[in-house]
Amino acid sequence: MFYQDRIYGEIEISEPVVLEIINSPAMQRLKGVDQAGYFEPFIGVSGASHDRFGHSLGVFILLKNFGASLEEQISGLIHDVSHSSFSHCIDYVLDHGSNIQEQNHQDNIFDDFVRKTEIPDILKKYGFSFDFILDDKNFPLKEKDLPDLCADRIDYSLRDGIYYAKFEKSYAEYFLDNLIIKDKQWVFKNFESAKKYAEFFKKMNDEFWAGMPTALMFTTVGDYLRYALGKNYITEGDLYTTDKEVIDKINNFLDKDEKLQLFWDRMNNKIGSSLDKNDYDFIAPCKSRVVDPLCIHDEKNLRVSDINKDWKEIIREGAKPKEYHIKFEK
Repeated sequence: MFYQDRIYGEIEISEPVVLEIINSPAMQRLKGVDQAGYFEPFIGVSGASHDRFGHSLGVFILLKNFGASLEEQISGLIHDVSHSSFSHCIDYVLDHGSNIQEQNHQDNIFDDFVRKTEIPDILKKYGFSFDFILDDKNFPLKEKDLPDLCADRIDYSLRDGIYYAKFEKSYAEYFLDNLIIKDKQWVFKNFESAKKYAEFFKKMNDEFWAGMPTALMFTTVGDYLRYALGKNYITEGDLYTTDKEVIDKINNFLDKDEKLQLFWDRMNNKIGSSLDKNDYDFIAPCKSRVVDPLCIHDEKNLRVSDINKDWKEIIREGAKPKEYHIKFEK
């Protein structure tokens, strides 16, 4: 299989276990799950939408390109299989299984969800331990807690930068060219590239991942889906299909439900909104992300904050969840 990726270019995939997982229904469903949720109406950038499938293959390719084991590549490939439709918007819909400020519903259900797919049988067929591949402790390149780097974080930041901020591919290539693996950690070759990446990541967080457009998306999509669940227009099980399937099912009721139409209009940014801490309809919390990459400096592995002391305060403040007090015009 030859796959053309927006960041990494063309890559040949030949491992039978990987090909079978890619072609499995669990992975193919991710082509219908937007990476951000339902972002395009709020971001105002044509062509910004991209799916969880592309990101999942991106994590796999990144790990492959940097020499990770096949097991770690597989773990990276399947890491988002348990995402619901509309991605992290689910954290604003369900009253169970998630912490909004952590956006961790997908992580909390991952083990049980994947066990019910065809992936365990595929892994067993090719002699891989499913339990080993599900344990993130075995794969420090794929997954690390903030503020560290990991393949998941690197790929989604560069991918979102290209789709949302319209950075050129060469911008991503600069960071990739300056990354190495050292002691099972992602390390920049020098302080300059590490600091540039940390600043880029913060910019993406402030403008997109934890910005006002995302807060509006989470609030409006959350209201739309929660209302539809309450009216039995959809079931919770429907949320694990695709974005389009869910929308099509709910919107059968648009003509006869004025409140649903209101939520749909808000979700498509057709109704004005403003921020007002004294007069608001909703408080929308958003997870905030900042990184403190390692780099080689004076022949040592140091963090950006070890060299630039100001970054310690940026990390401290930037890691706090953001809140938006949103008032709709109707």
